[in-house]
Amino acid sequence: MFAGAQVSLYPMTDGFVDLILSSLSALDPWRDRLRIETDDISTLIVGPPEVLFPALRDLYAAAAASGKHVVLRATLSRGCPGEPDDPICQTGALANPSEPLASRQQNALTAIAATPQKGQAADAQFSLYVMGAGDHMAEIMGCIEFLKQSGTFDRSKNFCTRLAGDAGPVFATLKQAFCQFGPPNGHVTIDLTVSANSPSKR
Repeated sequence: MFAGAQVSLYPMTDGFVDLILSSLSALDPWRDRLRIETDDISTLIVGPPEVLFPALRDLYAAAAASGKHVVLRATLSRGCPGEPDDPICQTGALANPSEPLASRQQNALTAIAATPQKGQAADAQFSLYVMGAGDHMAEIMGCIEFLKQSGTFDRSKNFCTRLAGDAGPVFATLKQAFCQFGPPNGHVTIDLTVSANSPSKR
């Protein structure tokens, strides 16, 4: 399998270069389990979901701790048929394909309940795309039902779902949406925006 994210960090401050570079150090504890490639538009982070999502959480939290308005944008994908399998992405985090939807929802809720707080607020919106054969709408609607019970659900919006809360449970919710819904050998993507310290909330 291939799993990863194209990530861009946008600090709304004159000192954006220093903030981006200092925030990238939050990835250091995860680097030995990820493949990271940066260019002038985004950073590709390749690795298993159980490493990928905590790494994104820590990158976001480091930038948000500055107190500046910061936005993290990411496109996440697993199982893309156009990408070769990568051994670094081997994972046991994906749901069993024969497990009923209700069991997967409960497993996701249990995982979030056990997630520690990070101490940094996160406001996020995302869309889940389940591609390939099978009833993709059943999987998406099952994910939405899970989100409404997750404790991080804020509201439904056009084309996406909004989450809010501590960054620990919010990114854990995103990980569960990515791993528990859609076939483990299928193509699943997430379009994600996470914002901190927005002046619009004042």
